[in-house]
Amino acid sequence: MPAPSSRRIPLATGLRYHVLEWGAEDPALDHTVVLLHGFLDIAWSWQATAEAGLAGQFHVVAPDLRGHGDSDRVGAGGYYYFPDYLADLHALVPLVARRRLSLVGHSMGGSVASYYAGTYPDKVHRLALLEGTGPPETAPPGPDRIRAWLSACQKVRERAHRGYGSVEEAAARLQANDALLDPELARALAERGTIRGPDGRLRFKHDPLHATPGPFGFQLEVAERFWRAITCPVLLVEGAESAFRHAAAEAARRAARFAHAQSVTLPGAGHMMQRHQPAALAQLLAQFLAG
Repeated sequence: MPAPSSRRIPLATGLRYHVLEWGAEDPALDHTVVLLHGFLDIAWSWQATAEAGLAGQFHVVAPDLRGHGDSDRVGAGGYYYFPDYLADLHALVPLVARRRLSLVGHSMGGSVASYYAGTYPDKVHRLALLEGTGPPETAPPGPDRIRAWLSACQKVRERAHRGYGSVEEAAARLQANDALLDPELARALAERGTIRGPDGRLRFKHDPLHATPGPFGFQLEVAERFWRAITCPVLLVEGAESAFRHAAAEAARRAARFAHAQSVTLPGAGHMMQRHQPAALAQLLAQFLAG
């Protein structure tokens, strides 16, 4: 399978997005599948899944979301409010999508994908959410959360950020947070996901502001308004070994808010299922997307 093309695309939102693309030179692939990564992840996490069964059958596009990987950060004075991801996707879609558009979103990327599909139900052919129906609900915004957000942002701006002396150290950090991550893949992601600073140390490319608690937490009632508006078939995938799986009753409750949803559990996979079981996930997604 040929390596993906890699380019940076200027968006109407003012940012430049880094995008990986499989099938860019094949106009016969008229079904575009956009893969949206999760929190603190990068587009390269999708490579194994894309090349195990999606590329060649679909036109596949995987962007780095704003403030992640090689896409632009928001810059001084900015912050990462969730609707901004939707604005970026809305600007990206007409630049990359062909006759038919489907979305696959992992974790945070699943929320972006489902909110977009609910906002523009006529534009999305199929939607797959990989543990992408949101985290546990948080309390409504209030003084305590705003205080915690402001304090965390101040600390991020004032402190020196952790660096790594080698790719191996950075890869070990990834594995410490993901026990199922293959060492070879960990190294590849560390190479793609870090940049060397003026002090000679490697740092992950995501904006440190992402590590702060946002001013507005996840509100299930809000998410459900978008889910109910989705008209296309929806595939909900959970990792059998994931610590982030919802309890059965909660998972069923959230699934019931979609008009046309089916739920699947992927054996041998944790939360980062595209890293753990890329071939099995690719087969599952290809069957759903082509159905």
